[in-house]
Amino acid sequence: MEGPLLRPLPWWRQRSGGLTMDQTSSTYHEPVMVHEVVHFMEPVAVGIIVDGTFGGGGHALALLHRFPELAVIGIDRDPDAIANAPVHPRLSLVQANFAELAEVVAGERGTDPPGGPHVDGVLLDLGISSHQVDTAERGFSFRRAGPLDMRMGPDAELDASELVNEWDVDRLASIFRDYGEERFARRIARAIVAARPVDDTETLAAVVADAIPAAARRPGHPARRVFQALRIAVNDELGALAAGLDAAIEAIRPGGRVVVISYHSLEDRLVKRRFATGAAGCTYPPDLPVRGYDSAAELRPLGRTFPNAEEIEENPRARSAVLRAVEKVTS
Repeated sequence: MEGPLLRPLPWWRQRSGGLTMDQTSSTYHEPVMVHEVVHFMEPVAVGIIVDGTFGGGGHALALLHRFPELAVIGIDRDPDAIANAPVHPRLSLVQANFAELAEVVAGERGTDPPGGPHVDGVLLDLGISSHQVDTAERGFSFRRAGPLDMRMGPDAELDASELVNEWDVDRLASIFRDYGEERFARRIARAIVAARPVDDTETLAAVVADAIPAAARRPGHPARRVFQALRIAVNDELGALAAGLDAAIEAIRPGGRVVVISYHSLEDRLVKRRFATGAAGCTYPPDLPVRGYDSAAELRPLGRTFPNAEEIEENPRARSAVLRAVEKVTS
């Protein structure tokens, strides 16, 4: 595990002021539902929040601005995100996969006291950043010509080119069906194998489009689901999410909160099920201002929310976002 790339000393004890809200916006990535994230994290305004998908830092900066006694540990597996990150005296950054959240938190907290205190909140804003999509050489976009890469960070063992050009029809069809929920998964897989070598995103998008009957094409680009499936497979996103959710719930103290923003049904389903499992038996209402600790449950559901029409108009990528939040009620 690499150490943090920025470590103000001692960052978790500093109480300096925050940034203005104008400084929470970023050309690197437009954060979604910032006000909602701040709202759900307000009860843990004094302490440590882990932003497990730092990206451009928009959520983290908003939290630091709103809560002057808060410190943030930012995690991102993309070295480009770390290199472009803002500097703040109450922010510490670590290049890592949020699946390693437990190890990161243990390293950041040190041994004062032994084992370190529980963190007070965890935020996960899933999917890819605007910067990653808009940078053609990263290979995430079916609308821009670029190499078949799609790696979110150097920890990914494979890139998209290896999957597209080396996996057989059965394996490709499986990920297109399971990760892309693509109706024509096998037909597309056969077309890709027949077209090899497929050298770039533009070629792949054209092969996929040609493989889908025109009458059956859904609204939007016909390659969208295939690109999503490849990205998920390359980065083991669902495996990382499952591990990250468990680590987040384990890391937070009683009364701490986990907030997750997801962008497609596979992510949201996994989050929903994990939260529901932890909340089984919880009888404490989500809308009461006073925390209660129900020994029959691990978590208290705080609800879900969606971007409003104004935000979707300003940032169309927010359209599919779903935010779910829980509070930990047992140690």
